[in-house]
Amino acid sequence: MAEQPLFNARVHPGLKGFLRALNEALAADAHRGLDSTTRQLRKALSTMTAKFGPEPVELARVHDAQFPAPRRMVPVRCYSAAPERAAPVCVYLHGGGHLAGSVAVYDNICRHLAHASGALVVSVEYRLAPEAPYPAGLKDARSVLAGVLPWLRAEGWNINGKLFVAGDSAGGALSATLACEVSRDEKLPALDGVLLIYPSLDYTLSQPSVDRNGHGLLLERGRIEWYFNRYLPAGKDRRAASPLFMDFEAARFPPVWMVTAGLCPLVDEAKLWHTRLRMAGVAVEELHFPSQIHAYLNLHKLVPEACEKTYASMADFIARHGATD
Repeated sequence: MAEQPLFNARVHPGLKGFLRALNEALAADAHRGLDSTTRQLRKALSTMTAKFGPEPVELARVHDAQFPAPRRMVPVRCYSAAPERAAPVCVYLHGGGHLAGSVAVYDNICRHLAHASGALVVSVEYRLAPEAPYPAGLKDARSVLAGVLPWLRAEGWNINGKLFVAGDSAGGALSATLACEVSRDEKLPALDGVLLIYPSLDYTLSQPSVDRNGHGLLLERGRIEWYFNRYLPAGKDRRAASPLFMDFEAARFPPVWMVTAGLCPLVDEAKLWHTRLRMAGVAVEELHFPSQIHAYLNLHKLVPEACEKTYASMADFIARHGATD
């Protein structure tokens, strides 16, 4: 397969070999008439992350638990680099298109976030489509966010009362949705910050970068549509479900940190939401990597500098907004 001119001009050198091999494999599958299944996509994300993702870092305490949501127990994994210190809490919602990913797949990513930031990271095993379509996973995430601080205190964790939510890709969609809900509903706990990693914000796929970056760069437009068709029930108003178009109260909206990748199909929706929030008076920070692709944190070994810079920037944001007076 001839290398696309785009690869020569813009893709980070560490990603070119990976993308070339991936695209050749996808072309061979298409030639044989092979279609992906949910099971295969889940395995592919797990395998890719295990092969190219970050190496594990040792933490003082990592603990699996069951969070008591109103109608079910939600599995979570808690990460602490220094349990003796009162820490801010960061609820983490993994990516995977609402169909793939898990606490186990994202274990090393959450370890790096906890190590870099000093936060108590709570990774959530929310339900996935197609077995549990929208809004099941969102309900799980909302339940954990709503009750995580008193639950952690009851479980004996040392926390300082500051609360963040973070997520990548589909987890970014959930995090952004929860931030909008928090801004409108005083029954939900106020957030001290929301961290979004190449978030999915527009289920209508109406932004130009979906087509501009939606071929040959890992996350394909057709694959996104495949995800959304299984996550969102038939007849669901996709615009109403999209954080990009949701109403929010700017006065109660938490500060936002966002990282975007220039070659990600979702970059335009992230930048549009950034502008909308900023114009409403919400504090927004953006870290942008022009030569990176979607899911680059899962490709840590290929682009370590960008990944380490991302963790450091997240840690700085949490430190500034998560300290007690």
